[in-house]
Amino acid sequence: MSAPGSTLRLLRLTFLAAFASVAVLAHAASEPSEVPRTGTKPSQDAAPSPDAERLFRAIVKVRTRAVPDARSATSLGREREGTGILIGPEGLIVTIGYLIVEADEVTIVDHRGRSLPAQVVGYDHASGFGLLRAIVPIDAAPLPLGSSGGVAERDPVMIATHAGVDDVAFAWIVSKRSFTGNWEYMLDEALWTSPPTLNWSGAGLLDRDGRLVGIGSLIVRDATGDDSRLPGNLFVPIDTLKAILADLVADGHRRDPPRPWLGVAADEVQGRLVVSRVSPGGPADAAGVEVGDIILGVAGEPVRTQGEFYRRVWSGRSAGADVPLRLLQGADVRELSVRSIDRVEYFKPRTTH
Repeated sequence: MSAPGSTLRLLRLTFLAAFASVAVLAHAASEPSEVPRTGTKPSQDAAPSPDAERLFRAIVKVRTRAVPDARSATSLGREREGTGILIGPEGLIVTIGYLIVEADEVTIVDHRGRSLPAQVVGYDHASGFGLLRAIVPIDAAPLPLGSSGGVAERDPVMIATHAGVDDVAFAWIVSKRSFTGNWEYMLDEALWTSPPTLNWSGAGLLDRDGRLVGIGSLIVRDATGDDSRLPGNLFVPIDTLKAILADLVADGHRRDPPRPWLGVAADEVQGRLVVSRVSPGGPADAAGVEVGDIILGVAGEPVRTQGEFYRRVWSGRSAGADVPLRLLQGADVRELSVRSIDRVEYFKPRTTH
């Protein structure tokens, strides 16, 4: 499946016509989104205003600097940059969580080009969402949340980033399917789009009505999951955020018990699950797991894929539980018990000033 030249041109015209003719962009100034600091979930009922300028006012650049000894700096770097979307009153912004992991300094750049201080409100490793709050008021109406469950394969979408109108990308939903990452991460359903955009981190995925249906997470080589190898992007569906938004705003994390985290990255290689990285000082490292080990099973149950591995580790357990692993280490089969933790416990604390 592809969307070359003339097709993309038609898609762009379709979206631009929609912007001009229907309510596609942001809540009317008189009826902003309601995302309380505590309590109920945000209102989805207010009608948006057909004003393109409002859309881009609600999109900001997010800049963060991690603590000097950040454990995530090896893979993410100390200085990070991406997009954030204003979704609620008092400057509530959603972005992709890896931008704010171990963040020591957080700044947003608004549509006027002002660099404004912001603070981390919440982070959820299970979904990948991060929340910020601008300390200085933003002159913008929040972007309404749509329904990621309501978009379907072959639906046209728009990808909006902090770079503004010139960086707007038009794409298709090419797949809705699960995703697993080797950092102990799994989405039961993700939104896969093509063609790819390069400014994906925290980018807003908008449906036909200009409502936010996903937040950009990755660029991928294969967006469809078949043999076509169509490049694209992966977006975390906004419906996943709705279920935990009130918790993140109130407590900084979801109220469900955190999942067990082992600190091991494992890749699927020729039908085997091979350890490619062990987080230094993490639970798996302390238990003796090594790079190159092959994970054979969890608690007596065989595993061959990342999905099987995560489901076995997470099933019936929360952070702090012992997780029995069976490994092929060199020529020897070993049985190890890994004392899991909540992943946030592994992060370095913010510097106090």
